[in-house]
Amino acid sequence: MSVFLKLREPRWREKLPIRQQVQVVTMSVLDLSRRLLALSQTGLHFSQEEYDRERYREMAQIAGELLALESELTPDQVRATWMVEDGYSTPKVDVRGAVFRGDQVLLVKERVDGKWTLPGGWADVNDTPSQAVEKEIEQESGFTARAVKLAAVHDRNKHNYPKFLFHIWKLFFICEITGGDFRTSYETTDVKFFPLDQLPELSTGRTTVAQIQCAYRHHLDRSLPTQFD
Repeated sequence: MSVFLKLREPRWREKLPIRQQVQVVTMSVLDLSRRLLALSQTGLHFSQEEYDRERYREMAQIAGELLALESELTPDQVRATWMVEDGYSTPKVDVRGAVFRGDQVLLVKERVDGKWTLPGGWADVNDTPSQAVEKEIEQESGFTARAVKLAAVHDRNKHNYPKFLFHIWKLFFICEITGGDFRTSYETTDVKFFPLDQLPELSTGRTTVAQIQCAYRHHLDRSLPTQFD
């Protein structure tokens, strides 16, 4: 089940500019519901009192119902997706590797949506950040690579769309190819280098034009400080 959120648009919002519509309602409902789910998950992890645990479960139920009112998910689907993990709730980590040849960038075509992105994905347990992105590049493109610079740490809420149930931090690394060759995977259907001024349709939940441009600036000037937030 996809956890991308397709939020419905309340009628009164139609009179607002598009940018204000997203900022005023979409983000507030998602952010507040996500916060409630996080508090519920953390509370259930630490609390031993059944009275408190019942309140935390009710908190998750309310958050699920709020999201269901604004999306195509049911309350049970929201809770089941979020509660797949327990313990203290923290942001998830996504890593992306930017590899350049002159003014061309390496992209992979996602099997899920048929759109293009910098190779990458969830960081695995026991991998360092650089190991995680190097492994993702090899798995998705066939190339072995070495991470040489952390270009950016982005809060997905501020840079990517469509909206996502989980809170995610995205780490963008500048990488250099050390071997391998073009190869697809069970996650990717194509691998190509694209000129920066001729980018294909991007999977914007994973990579945006602005994020590729940011990585290219860091590729050209390795002294630039890491961009964050």
